[in-house]
Amino acid sequence: MVAGYPVLLVRNKKEFSALSSKCPHYGAPLSKGVFRGERLRCPWHGACFNIKTGDIEEYPSLDCLSCFKVTVEDGKVFITAKKKDLESSLRVKDTSKRCPLSRATVLLLGGGVAALVCAETLRQEGFTGRNIMATKEKHVPYDKSKLTKEMNLKAEDIYMRTPEFLDAHGIELWAEKEAVSVDFQKQKVRFMDGSSQKYNQLLIATGCHSSFLNVPGADLQNVCVLQTPEDSSKILELATGKNLVIIGASFIGMEIAAFLSDKAGAISVVERQEFPYQKALGPQVGGVTMKMLQNKGVKFHMKAELRELKGKDGKVTQAVLASGEKLPADVVVAGIGTFPNSAFLKGTSIARDASGAILVDLHMQTNIPNVFAAGDVVSFPVALLNGEQCSIHHQQVAEVHGHTAALNMLKKEKELHTVPFFWTTMFGKSIRYAGCGTGYTDTVVKGSLEQQKFLIFYIRDGVVTAAASLSCDPMVALIAEALYSGKQISKEEAEACDIDNIPSLAET
Repeated sequence: MVAGYPVLLVRNKKEFSALSSKCPHYGAPLSKGVFRGERLRCPWHGACFNIKTGDIEEYPSLDCLSCFKVTVEDGKVFITAKKKDLESSLRVKDTSKRCPLSRATVLLLGGGVAALVCAETLRQEGFTGRNIMATKEKHVPYDKSKLTKEMNLKAEDIYMRTPEFLDAHGIELWAEKEAVSVDFQKQKVRFMDGSSQKYNQLLIATGCHSSFLNVPGADLQNVCVLQTPEDSSKILELATGKNLVIIGASFIGMEIAAFLSDKAGAISVVERQEFPYQKALGPQVGGVTMKMLQNKGVKFHMKAELRELKGKDGKVTQAVLASGEKLPADVVVAGIGTFPNSAFLKGTSIARDASGAILVDLHMQTNIPNVFAAGDVVSFPVALLNGEQCSIHHQQVAEVHGHTAALNMLKKEKELHTVPFFWTTMFGKSIRYAGCGTGYTDTVVKGSLEQQKFLIFYIRDGVVTAAASLSCDPMVALIAEALYSGKQISKEEAEACDIDNIPSLAET
């Protein structure tokens, strides 16, 4: 404690560093984190900070830690700090100002975290030209992960930056401004309202959209997808005290079911697979999630398919399954996957894969000069998959994409280097996941699935490519840091892991 405020004191060999004690992202205690070299990794969501400067080195946190002066005299450690720095657990990185004399324009399409981090990084790295973020959203960038975890929040409660912050940093936000075409030859974007804007550098970070149901009755009222804060509020209002049917046991679907389990009259989940998010996390984690929700009264219809929706007076009343079973439905929410928001690029020469995802390299560069792409709309080379192209829809990944794109717009020649980190939360418990387990062929389970305290390693070609845990912090952060450093974890090492001896501030 310094003047009554908690401060984290870290010793690296013979050097001491003093930093803010809580992660600026969601307030995790960094004393429980992972410490390696000069990096400190948050135990909850994987954000990393440099212990000498406090600077952010890995997302999802947008901000840095305050760093305090340390002196050692006669074997005693003294910390000198300003009270205002002690009062705040975060420090906003210094930025350059917009200079009217600079004629360069960077245009960022999209209003999510990829575009936001790109815009902020440009300013942090000295860019003084126009910095325009154009989005079809009506809001400043917000924390989309909370739309399903805390559905009772207003949009303003989940803003990642305020309009005043963006204005102060010379970031122009064009809300409700949807791009409809791009002329890559003329370096010009045309918008839905008929206006257009020229650019010197372009970032496409338009994200993805929830897939719509393709069955008779899908156009009835109260059949929803969750995309915006308004959607979240609407679903909460419609489902309270009513019959809710969720199509798809996805992360979104399961978080909605968890949040509404004590608010909706009844909840039914319809899913083609045997377990929730089986393809992503496997039957073990999906099985634990299923039991958690069943214990709260959620009913599952697995290995089942929706055949049609029936209604009365234009509103949905019933979901009919392929088996003929009929479920009462006052509101239906689809959580059946997503598709990239890239239709406006159809007919252009930009390279996209079969799903419509934009193909980029490790610099987040597309096949077109001065055009970059980032976030959920892209497919990028994944190191943990030996460079295979893949789309990964995690907030942290989108942020590091935006950061990397900005550095390469400024000719910094920065290659993407990250370990994907993700979490899903239900009933106050978080399942954490790091790495990329696509194509895994084996798993190693440590701990107890029944007791909801476990660590699972996902194995591909004999080595660990991902890990998931519940109630085992900071093990996933520890594994993420090991994978980041290039360490290969063998199946044998995974089997020898002792989760009852969880390190704190662990040296990996």
